[in-house]
Order: sequence, then structure tokens, then C-alpha cells
Amino acid sequence: MSNALPFQTAKQLASAIRKKKIGCLELLDLYLDRIEAHNPELNAIIAMDVEGARKQAKTADRAVKAGKKLGPLHGVPMTLKESYDIAGYPTTWGNPAFKDQKVEKNSLAAQRLIDAGVTLFGKTNVPLNLADWQSYNEVYGVTRNPWDLSRTPGGSSGGSGAALAAGLTGLEAGSDIGASIRNPAHYCGVFGHKPTYGVVSPRGHALAGNVAQADISVCGPLARGAEDLELAMDVMAGPDEIDGRGWTLTLPRSKKKTLREFKVAVVLSDPNCEVDQSVQAELQKLATFLGKQKAKVSDTARPAIDTAEQNDVYVRLLRAATSGRMTDEAWNEAARDAAALSDSDMSYFAQMQRGNSLSHRTWLALNEKRHRMRLAWDEFFAEYDLLLCPVAVTAAFPHDHKDPRHERTIVVNNNQVPVVDQIFWAGYSGVTYLPASAAPIGQTTDGLPIGVQIVGPQYGDYDCIQFAKLLDKEYRSFVPPPAYQ
Repeated sequence: MSNALPFQTAKQLASAIRKKKIGCLELLDLYLDRIEAHNPELNAIIAMDVEGARKQAKTADRAVKAGKKLGPLHGVPMTLKESYDIAGYPTTWGNPAFKDQKVEKNSLAAQRLIDAGVTLFGKTNVPLNLADWQSYNEVYGVTRNPWDLSRTPGGSSGGSGAALAAGLTGLEAGSDIGASIRNPAHYCGVFGHKPTYGVVSPRGHALAGNVAQADISVCGPLARGAEDLELAMDVMAGPDEIDGRGWTLTLPRSKKKTLREFKVAVVLSDPNCEVDQSVQAELQKLATFLGKQKAKVSDTARPAIDTAEQNDVYVRLLRAATSGRMTDEAWNEAARDAAALSDSDMSYFAQMQRGNSLSHRTWLALNEKRHRMRLAWDEFFAEYDLLLCPVAVTAAFPHDHKDPRHERTIVVNNNQVPVVDQIFWAGYSGVTYLPASAAPIGQTTDGLPIGVQIVGPQYGDYDCIQFAKLLDKEYRSFVPPPAYQ
């Protein structure tokens, strides 16, 4: 990892502040200067409160000088995904209807991070309704990948991934229902963690003041180092005020100190979602390395699950979970489409429209299937610590804003395939509530980042992160994109 200050981990930055190697305002200004230089072409950070942030940083400097007790992230400049409420900013989810509606209260995650000491200074870009693996919308425009401006940084936490990779912020937090944390981490060469469902309260991560937690959806951190994922989870995780009256969260800490203590299964591809050889090759290199480190590695062990059924359950539950954002007109169209489809049509469009117009009775049947799969995963994790698999089928792909989305294609092993099919790898762990970390493990021949998805048992978040920390230390750490060093 580069030792250049803007590319250091949040933990390293907080340590430099505590040791008085750099001031809080000085560090903030360093990032603001970089944003002025690099953000116009990237468009990763789409809203800032510079005056408010500089005031925060000065207060933070006074606390250091006075010898006060400092939070674990004291003075670390931070941005947040646009979908989190931050007082004084609009929360639009890329929807022009909300562009002028400023919120008055911080989301719970934002407040917890502020309480831990961060200097929260801005918001990062997303796609419309957080529903794409590209990050563009009519409110804020298009975000570009710092490794190649002609390509997507991912989505829906695309601005988060791009800002971290380009050294424009110290730490980020995103959300994930369809790999929206994992995918930008993979495309931008940074780290991300999709927590176990329900362990990070989503209060204040919603559109138009909604308060119910969506199915499958979670909030979690992105960072330039795996150690930051642990630090951010320590801060973000836990119940809100109401749930906290009845339960406390005690995620088990990882007891493993070395790679050789892990027993892992490795999945390179799947008959239902073929993975490009460029990604498979890097996963295979990692598996070979783990074998040399004396870790127990299996390339055949799998949970006892039909992956075609798992994908069908996931896509329909995913679309059901997000159907509340649809207009009545769009929902009626989905219901008409679903009624006209033949039962044998298992295309993404068919699954999407069935999910968008699902009856509650069908939802209950799919949910029963989901929970049976959850038990099958748990049986698998009784024998294996982790499962390693792709985050996505390729590295970052070129911008393609053709509408409708399900008609877009990407090239996988020289074949044009629907871009939406790779949602398979998002649901692989997501539909059954499992935690998954994304960590950079290599690059394509033309220099684009490739990551691995580290899936653990329910509530095994810190084992996923511990494995990512060991990879960060012993295999590959964050590498800054050449144009931004």
C-alpha cells in the first residue's frame, strides 16, 4: 500500500492525528485540495459543506491540543454515500423529485461515525434509486472510475469506491442489497464489507423519511484497508434506540491469527453465471497461495443448495423488496408482464417482473425456501470457515446508460451476455443474510482491479474481515490508481 498520506487507512490517519504528526484541519485541507484537482473529472463527491467541515476540524484540533479523550476516528475526513441522511444536505437517491428537500437529522450511522470523531464533509454519488452497477443520475451526473474514466466505478456505492481509490476521502460507508458495497470495492480496488442482515441499523438510510428496514438490504463500510472495515463496524454496528432496549449485539471476534488456521472453499464460477477468465485466474492464484500458506482449501466443497433456485429466489425477493419505489403505472405494467409470461421463461426480465408484482402468498413461499437455504449454508459453515467466490463476472465495464437496463450487455469470455445476469453473485450470500467482505486480489492484463468475495456464516462478520486483514498484510493491499498517486 502507498504510504502517501491521502492513501493511508483511516486507522493510520487517526494515529497520525493522535501523535500530532498532522492537524485535523491540515488533513481536511489536504483532501479538499485533492478534490479540487481530481473530482471534476471523477464526479465522485457530489455535495460538500466545506465551511461546516473546517469548523468541525478546528474543534477537533482544539480537543487534541487540550489532551481530551479522542474517539477512534478522531479527525479523519469522511464522506458518506448520498443515500444516508446528513443534516443540512438533501437525500435524493439520484431522484430529481427530492433534489431540494434538505433533511434535518443525521442518520444513525452518520451520527455514530461523527461521535467516533470523523470530520464528515460531503456526500458521494449513486445511481437513480440505488438500482444500478453504474453511478449516474439526473441530479448529479455520471461518476467515473479512477482506474479508467471510460468505465463505471460500480454501484450503487460508486461514488464511495471512486473517492476512496482516488484518495479524496479517508473513509466511506455504503449500502448493499445487490452487491452495492462489494461491487464498487471490486471495480475500484478497495475493501468493503456487507454485514450480516440486521446488525447495522439502517435508521436514516431511506428515501422520503421511510423507516422500515428493507428485506436483504444492509449498511456497511468501504475503506482502503481491511483494518478500517473492523474499526468502522465497531462504530456502526448495533441496534437503534428502540431495539437497544431489548437486545445488544455481540458479534464474535475472530480467534484466527494466521491464514493457515482457515478452512476455505473456493468457487471460481457457476453454470448459472459464468465468470470471465480474467477474474477466475486471479481467484485461482489466491487459492494456490492459500494452499502454500498451509490453509485448508477445497475447490469442490459447496453448500447443499441448487444455485439456479437460489438465484430465482434472490431475484424475486430482491425485486419485491424494491418494488415499493415503483410508480403505480410501472407496478401495473410489471403485473401485466408477469401474467403474460410462460412458466418456463427464467430470463432476468421475467424474474424481475414476477418479483416486482409478487403476491404476499408467493413471497411467503419464497421466504420459506430462503430460510431452508439459510440452514444449508449454516451446515456448510459447520465444516468450513469461509467461502471465497467472485464479486462480479468481470472487472469494471465501460459506461452504458442504455435504457431499459436489462437490455444492456457486457463481454464475458468473448460472449455478449446480459449485464444484469451477474446479480447472481450478489445474491449468492445476500439473500440468506450472510456477511461478505470484498478485498482486492489482483488486476486484469490491462490494469483493472479484481476483488474476491469472502463469505462467512451468519454473524461471522469479523472472521470475514480478519481474513481480509490477513490478505491485506500478506497477499495484496490497496494500490492507488496511477493517475492519482
